[in-house]
Amino acid sequence: MAEPKRIGVIGFLHESNTFISTPTTYEAFENDWLLEGSDFHEAMSGTHHETAGFFAALEAQSEEFEAVPIMLARAIPYGTITADAYARIVNRILTLLKAAGRLDGILAAPHGATVSAEYADADGHWLSEVRKEIGSQAWLMATLDPHGNLSHRMATACDAMIAYRSNPHLDQFQVGKQTAELMFETLRGNVHPTMAIATPPVAINIQKQETTVAPCLPLYQLANHQLADPDVLANSIMLGFPYSDVEEMGAAFMVVTDNDQEKAQHLVDKLAAYLVDHRAEFQADLESVEATVARCSKLDGPICLLDMGDNTGGGSPADSTILLHECQRQGLTNTFVCLYDPDVVRQCSDLPIGTNLQITVGAKTDTLHGTAWTGEVEILGIYDGKFHEPQPRHGGATDCDQGSTVVVRHQSGLTIMVTTRRQPPFSLKQLTTFDVNPEDFHILITKGVNAPIAAYKPVCKEIIRANTPGVTTADMEFLNYQHRRVPLYPFEEV
Repeated sequence: MAEPKRIGVIGFLHESNTFISTPTTYEAFENDWLLEGSDFHEAMSGTHHETAGFFAALEAQSEEFEAVPIMLARAIPYGTITADAYARIVNRILTLLKAAGRLDGILAAPHGATVSAEYADADGHWLSEVRKEIGSQAWLMATLDPHGNLSHRMATACDAMIAYRSNPHLDQFQVGKQTAELMFETLRGNVHPTMAIATPPVAINIQKQETTVAPCLPLYQLANHQLADPDVLANSIMLGFPYSDVEEMGAAFMVVTDNDQEKAQHLVDKLAAYLVDHRAEFQADLESVEATVARCSKLDGPICLLDMGDNTGGGSPADSTILLHECQRQGLTNTFVCLYDPDVVRQCSDLPIGTNLQITVGAKTDTLHGTAWTGEVEILGIYDGKFHEPQPRHGGATDCDQGSTVVVRHQSGLTIMVTTRRQPPFSLKQLTTFDVNPEDFHILITKGVNAPIAAYKPVCKEIIRANTPGVTTADMEFLNYQHRRVPLYPFEEV
């Protein structure tokens, strides 16, 4: 029997919000995922991440293909990565890649919206460095988060790229397996992937990026129709990440065919043309915070009130108090919110449960996300902040750690969970593990736009998006872009 073909596995994921003044450091990766070799493989086992999909597919074909785990680096979305942190990670990837010996292919998991202080197109840079290392004889295939901004350099480095197809991202594992299986068929000589991309001058508003409803749904249906062609191996829609101020910011498309470049280009151009023709439908419908909260007052709960300007999964500081204050002002006191504020956690951590104390919480990272809330609260619980989510959820993780956590309640009925780490609200286990029942509240202020929906929809009667200010505001006109392409709709007509 022939020796198994060796497939390297690499992941480097960061959603970089360039409008945040605070950079993402190496420590941020150490606090999340910074794994090598067998530790990488073992840590992903049982998760819903795309790299877990790579490994599952490789294990199922282990007689024919050998998994060679190289490195996985991931940090919670935040500001631009420092030059030092980025260089350390890329250099380590390349060092481990050299040490791995001959490889027949690489399965890579970039994010697509990674920006470093030195490289605006950070994913294009590190994928190109991997390509240089493995040469043209080995295949390089990658998954992408659809919240990436596709560059030509990324596409040139890779033989095929496939983005998740759902937002919230529930199919990361499946897309990882799909990409691995395409690698297998390629190495067997059964197919020859050929990829074309299109980057129409349109930015899709974050408010309109939920994939199971219009306007995204008809676009995905068109893409699904293309998959009926046996020559089409994969196609993808990149919804774009408006909070990375880079030239590539905006929507993009990819089509991978079996050795038919002309067909790939024709089909990807059709997808791009649909978006251009329907571009107005992909722009936001926005109202004031006051009007949104007033609307909530007339509806039965629980209501998931999405704080779009403090979207933690988009890199925000997770400490905005704008909706909290407005709910209080309008008398909606049966409200829950989670805020990042290590100082308050430390203030409470040595006190007995049931203690009453005065706290000043939230709005401490910058001046964009409201003013701190002050009041006397009762400590309901003190926790280590670790929780487990068994279901597929946005981000693909199963074991989460939001750091030391306290839950406090104000006499008005306002309940605040305070954490020492920023935690995107992708899982209801973030609440229930710490004795918070979401069905007890009228309003659940949730710091996201689309990602929390999978978790919150089963328990909430309404999902409402609030147009709050902040570094992840849905109103792109308020973002001070310096590097985006021109023209780009909706800023300029096309």
